[in-house]
Amino acid sequence: MPGFEFFGEKEKKEVQDVLDSSVLMRYGFDGMRNGHWKAKELEAEISSRMGSKYTQLLSSGTAALTVALASAGIGAGDEVIMPTFTFVASFESILAIGAVPILVDVDDTLTLDPKAVEKAIGKNTKVIMSVHMCGSMANLDALKELCDRHGLLLLEDACQAIGGSYKGKALGNYGDLGCFSFDYVKTITCGEGGAVITNNEKYHKNADHYSDHGHNHVGNDRGAETHPFLGYNYRISELNAAVGLAQIRRLDEFLDIQERNYTILRNALEAVGGVTFRRVPEGGVENYSFLSFFLPTKEKAVRTQNALSTAGVDGCFYWFDNNWHYYRNWDHLTNNISLGKLPAEVLNQMPDYSQSNFSKSDQWISRNISCLIKLGWSESEVHERAEKMVETLKTILD
Repeated sequence: MPGFEFFGEKEKKEVQDVLDSSVLMRYGFDGMRNGHWKAKELEAEISSRMGSKYTQLLSSGTAALTVALASAGIGAGDEVIMPTFTFVASFESILAIGAVPILVDVDDTLTLDPKAVEKAIGKNTKVIMSVHMCGSMANLDALKELCDRHGLLLLEDACQAIGGSYKGKALGNYGDLGCFSFDYVKTITCGEGGAVITNNEKYHKNADHYSDHGHNHVGNDRGAETHPFLGYNYRISELNAAVGLAQIRRLDEFLDIQERNYTILRNALEAVGGVTFRRVPEGGVENYSFLSFFLPTKEKAVRTQNALSTAGVDGCFYWFDNNWHYYRNWDHLTNNISLGKLPAEVLNQMPDYSQSNFSKSDQWISRNISCLIKLGWSESEVHERAEKMVETLKTILD
């Protein structure tokens, strides 16, 4: 991770097709395209790889989450349960449609704790958003059981976990809707882009229309298309889709490299007393984009992260103090800081997060370090990195 490490002739060829046709927009201009429909091709390839009936490409992973929620009819006053550990896009997408983000604790999977989720379900709850952070997943069976029992939707935010699976199903294709991000630092990239996958025809049709100003995409005359409901512009361009088309065809290649590098590092760290690893639910397969492990205490985790940085081991993240991925520094959410007025439903229903107790999340995240797994490392470089990590950890833990 990420796919930009391996840009090459395949990506250039797909982009050149678009430049040669001069049609950069995914819709219309049929006669000028020379048969090139990169967004449509990429949607078909994603559906094939993920085993889903439908794929809708969008301009970003954030757009994918927003469109997924809107396509299922989620709106003002509806509550969406989400984890305390995720990227800010999770709650941004919820707020963008006037819905209310309900934060709950994570467990040793670094994802939603099903017990915490069950306690948070209320009369306005409509969705459980399971975020597959750092390449792995929650106990999706437990979350699906809650959804079935309470009549809720299961939305998988698989933006950091493309290529992972749970009980034989691709992540993103287990719930009602799944979302991917193809931004510049994801396992495969479009530069900017995202996708919603689903097996529900209605949700797909809604996503298709909603993401293009409500266009119904019937017939071959774009100007004559009707608009059955309000929509907005979340379209991807043909240039971005062209890059993604080359990259989706390389996904398994990338995953194999990530697994090799991950396994070398993990095997080395397993020999260090005091180091434990995130739990992957039974039946789950990570996409190996991060190696996440726990230290015995918060203090030792802080010391370890600093020592790894000093030793030249880059790409190791201590999320507990991170501005973008952990609730403790989401001051703009806690204080409802917005350029315009937030909807009354949000202001009235939003919990007072300045008073919330997420100590169960803290006990896991404060002891966690997640190390990015790069594609560009040679095998010898990975072994060298493993040796440095082991030496550094032993100075902290011995």
